[in-house]
Amino acid sequence: MRLRTSTHKSTTVIALWLAAVLGSFGCRSHPVATEPIPEVTVAHPSVRNVTDYLTFTGNTAASDSVKLVARVEGYLDQQHFVDGARVKKGDTLFTIQQQPYRAQLQQAQAQLAAQRASLWHAQTEFKRYGHLLQQDAATQTEVDHWRFEKEAAEAGVKSAEAQVSIAQLNLSYTVVKAPFDGRLGRHLVDPGNVVGSGGELTALAWIDRLDTLYVYFTISERDLLRLGRPQRPLSNQAVPIDYGLMNEQGFPHNGLLNFASLTVQPTTGTLQLRATIPNAELRLLPGLFVRVRVPTAERRGALIVPGDAVSFDQQGEYVLIVDSENRVKRRGVNTGAQVGEGVVIEEGLKPDDWVVVEG
Repeated sequence: MRLRTSTHKSTTVIALWLAAVLGSFGCRSHPVATEPIPEVTVAHPSVRNVTDYLTFTGNTAASDSVKLVARVEGYLDQQHFVDGARVKKGDTLFTIQQQPYRAQLQQAQAQLAAQRASLWHAQTEFKRYGHLLQQDAATQTEVDHWRFEKEAAEAGVKSAEAQVSIAQLNLSYTVVKAPFDGRLGRHLVDPGNVVGSGGELTALAWIDRLDTLYVYFTISERDLLRLGRPQRPLSNQAVPIDYGLMNEQGFPHNGLLNFASLTVQPTTGTLQLRATIPNAELRLLPGLFVRVRVPTAERRGALIVPGDAVSFDQQGEYVLIVDSENRVKRRGVNTGAQVGEGVVIEEGLKPDDWVVVEG
């Protein structure tokens, strides 16, 4: 076997030759064919600072989810969307019968006009009797009467103005609009049905905000204590995380851990965490399983070897090393996190070991 070191890994060249057996006992006239000498590449483990991670499985959820309801009673006149459509904030989604509420608004406005006329009359009479009192042409009782009428009219105007506001609000409730950019579910009530009867809020449809999703997952008490500084994910500062879908390798996408529950659930010993992930192309939906990787701490001087250098047998994970006498030996190892195309060796190697990395 011939071993060499990769020049781009800045290692030294090692040549190792194995003698070929040229004959057998008593049969010197028939030489045994020799096999080609295999060539392998060796290198020291690279020493780098790496970040340790904890991995979890979570579920996606809409960042906003609203049940659209009928806030006034009436016939459902129109549905202005197709089930499952994407809508913008302010788009009209449903229209409830408006004629009764237009009439109520007109009635309230007429009552307000009458109250303003009464106020004008009371103010005029109060002022006139005030002048007459100064000329001894009116009594104090008459002045007090018109002061009362004026103040009552002022209160009547305020009450009428409030009734106009209520009527305007009820009329606005007959038009159900999208509260934000999102995607609608199916409609829950067909046009022609009475909604909002008996003061109940009839559900019309659901709308979800999908351009940003939440990922909810739980961390065990043991993993929470492993963080060393549990206040970090619980602080107000968002922590970068990586995530991947169930059909993806690794964690190719990014998000932010921005929420943790206040207490650990005593029945399960877990704490709920929430990450925010972008979804501008709307390729993800609520309810998907995702794998989440959360950074815990930076480790200095970690030993890393190429992933192809690690093999597995019945005894577990191992690498092949070349000892000081140029002999190849099996060395059992414990691996950790993947770093690019390499893998962290937790136990089993030293920085000066020669590891077979190719061949």
